[in-house]
Amino acid sequence: MTNDEGNDVELHEYASHDGVGLRELIAAGEVTAAEVESVARRAVEMADAEVNGLALPPFTPALDHAPDGPLAGVPFLIKDNGPVAEGMPFFCGSRSIDGVVARHDSDVMTRLRAAGLVTLGLTSVPEMLISFSTESVRFGPTRNPWDPERGVGGSSGGSAAMVAAGAVPLAHGSDGAGSIRIPASCCGLVGLKPSRGRVPCGPDLGEVLFGISIESGLSRTVRDTAHYLDAIQGPGVGDKYTAPPPRRPYAEEVGADPGRLRVAVTTRAWSGVTVDREVVAAAVEAGRKLEKLGHHVSEAGPAVDGDAIMRAMVPCAIVAVAAPLLTALRPPDPAKVEAVTLRAFEEAGEMKALRLLGAFDAQNQVSRSVGAFFTEYDLLVTPTLGRLPAPHGTLRYNDPEHTMTSWLESIFDYGPFTAVFNISGQPAISLPLGWSEGGLPIGVQVVAPYGREDLLLRVAAQLEEAMPWAGRTPPSFVGNR
Repeated sequence: MTNDEGNDVELHEYASHDGVGLRELIAAGEVTAAEVESVARRAVEMADAEVNGLALPPFTPALDHAPDGPLAGVPFLIKDNGPVAEGMPFFCGSRSIDGVVARHDSDVMTRLRAAGLVTLGLTSVPEMLISFSTESVRFGPTRNPWDPERGVGGSSGGSAAMVAAGAVPLAHGSDGAGSIRIPASCCGLVGLKPSRGRVPCGPDLGEVLFGISIESGLSRTVRDTAHYLDAIQGPGVGDKYTAPPPRRPYAEEVGADPGRLRVAVTTRAWSGVTVDREVVAAAVEAGRKLEKLGHHVSEAGPAVDGDAIMRAMVPCAIVAVAAPLLTALRPPDPAKVEAVTLRAFEEAGEMKALRLLGAFDAQNQVSRSVGAFFTEYDLLVTPTLGRLPAPHGTLRYNDPEHTMTSWLESIFDYGPFTAVFNISGQPAISLPLGWSEGGLPIGVQVVAPYGREDLLLRVAAQLEEAMPWAGRTPPSFVGNR
């Protein structure tokens, strides 16, 4: 990976490999982990200068990690939704949080270290992580590598931007309503939300957002996603509940025959919001491709009540925002929080327990509807977003006119297809299968029955081969320089 002619070739070689590819080079002795890290640091700095994807300068040195794990030596970034890593400060994108230092690793961070991932930095998020745009007042907008005038989605937007720009092959993310899949769609990446209970959230939390949110990551290839899931999945000590264990490593599902599946395709949003024609076309084309691959494809979707989605999500979002602020035992300073954050805190003080119980009832209603659908179908294909990546400022988190209901309505008008599967718990993946007339990525979401990440990864690998995206890189890709 070294070259006497200069760094441009090194960056091109580095960025041309996914995480598994880099690990194979290191294991074969063709390059050392230290050499890979050196090139990665240049890539991270160059990418951040273009996309503003980091919440802090790169870590020096990298966080401690095993030298011999399955992903040893692979450069990596973690999301600012901490506390995650012992001794590191986290901000949740807010001026009101002055760097809360983690007292110990989360269970996921312990596994990331054991896998050997070389954590080089902290990625940007929207304030308090409840937006589909990463544009906090504290850190400013994170720019899309495909078009700097457009956003990267949220809340795992910084991670998505840095992976798409070639800074690292893999990055940590979390998904509470689409927060991995939507940035993956905006940035042309693979983004997996695992089944509820697949990845531990301890030791400090029994479940996140009452089981609606789960941690995972973003990558450029299906095989990286599979190897990464192998590294982080499985029960933690004392977990409230866990997903059924896989039959074999997920990495072995990539390239495996999924058989002939019953696939449903829908492009109709449960809320009734209009979906962009280019987005519709991408999902329909993915369905056609699956039919050519031998699957039985028909037009259908779960009978989900759009109002139930809102009843399930709004109280949970209020609690998600207010709870970290309430730990300070004092109201947030209005001058240090954005408008929707302040509104969530105010509504938390007014919210009755019966409203939260109503949210649990709505969650059950949605879960039953989706579960019933998957007794008749093996897969569901939908768009990931309802539109193309939005220009900066489209979603207005700092608008004082918003209530929590109107805020969630606005972001779910933009991304109407993802939150339902956070509520119901099925695994869902966004794949970069479509491209707009202007060259912007369009994600297609594929959803499997609960606990069937194996099936999801087999089909994702089929689509990656049949509709390849590896040759497409954005203008801000470091390997193009």
